[in-house]
Amino acid sequence: MKNSAVLLITCPDRKGIVAAVAEFLYKHDANILHADQHQDAERSLFLMRVEWSLDGFALDLAEFPRRFAPLADRFEMRWRLERSDHPLRVALFVSKYDHCLMDLLYRHKTGELLCDIPLIVANHSDAEKWGKFYDVPFHHIPVSSGNKEAAEKAQLDLLAAEKIDLVVMARYMQILSKEFVTRYPQRVINVHHSFLPAFMGAKPYHRAFERGVKLIGATSHYATEDLDEGPIIEQDVVRISHRDGLEDLLEKGRDLEKVVLSRAVRWHIDHRILVYDRKTVVFD
Repeated sequence: MKNSAVLLITCPDRKGIVAAVAEFLYKHDANILHADQHQDAERSLFLMRVEWSLDGFALDLAEFPRRFAPLADRFEMRWRLERSDHPLRVALFVSKYDHCLMDLLYRHKTGELLCDIPLIVANHSDAEKWGKFYDVPFHHIPVSSGNKEAAEKAQLDLLAAEKIDLVVMARYMQILSKEFVTRYPQRVINVHHSFLPAFMGAKPYHRAFERGVKLIGATSHYATEDLDEGPIIEQDVVRISHRDGLEDLLEKGRDLEKVVLSRAVRWHIDHRILVYDRKTVVFD
């Protein structure tokens, strides 16, 4: 794991921002490892990610906000500071379909996803065997129309107790309440088994098959109170033909879902995503 800090910035676009940030870091002996930026010309908006090594960095990060504030005020920045050596704590939510859950647990076990996974939450018990296999505590909280509010309270209590930073809906087939997503703004990642905005809602592969489409896709996005409308992080597609039946679409779709969800989770835990309006910028 790298010993580095990441600064993410959003502000009105104007001259001198990159130079000012670089000069600030240089004055404190920062060795910049990576820097990337994006300008949204239509909104006159500037977005930036800069990562630097903490080895030899002369400024205590506890002092960083106070020292950086004058520069941030001058350029009207919204910004946040992250540390690579403080891994995010991630909760995985799942229902009956376990392919995304298994993929994330495997990637975490092999070191591809540098985070902590202290718990799995499920509204069915089918995936409990994977919690045992990967030694991750499994919490079965059934959800029905009559107990949804109580179930969500139990879930939120668990997340608070474990100090969860990110919730991943690994094919968790329940709609989260407004209270839930408000508690974790831009910190709930969902995977939808369609190339959004096409075929929102339930059974998208079935509707794609009935429509005779030639491409199917999967989408990973931040969950909001509006179903399948959150800012899109990653998408991918695969070509199909008239020879593919519904089961073929489901099989090909499952592969896409695993890939787009794991990419989105990795980019989030690497602090590579900035959200503005209904869009995301994913830095290289």
